[in-house]
Amino acid sequence: MQAIIYSNSSQECERARMLLESVHEDIREFYLDADFTKTQFEMEFGGNAEYPQIAIGLKHRGDLKETLHYLNNHNYICSC
Repeated sequence: MQAIIYSNSSQECERARMLLESVHEDIREFYLDADFTKTQFEMEFGGNAEYPQIAIGLKHRGDLKETLHYLNNHNYICSC
């Protein structure tokens, strides 16, 4: 299953990439100003959306915190 990260190259985006690599996801990253503009990002995710925004499969999962919650609830990671 592919994961997509919409990134502004911040540390939070790097953490997201490392997390998704740890669960063996096929990862594709799109970068602000190279692959999309700030306006496109805001139109897609809303004006208050934080970086990164993550999709897994064909479903948008949200920011890093929301993605961690999803991965934990679906037993991809353990919060032991």
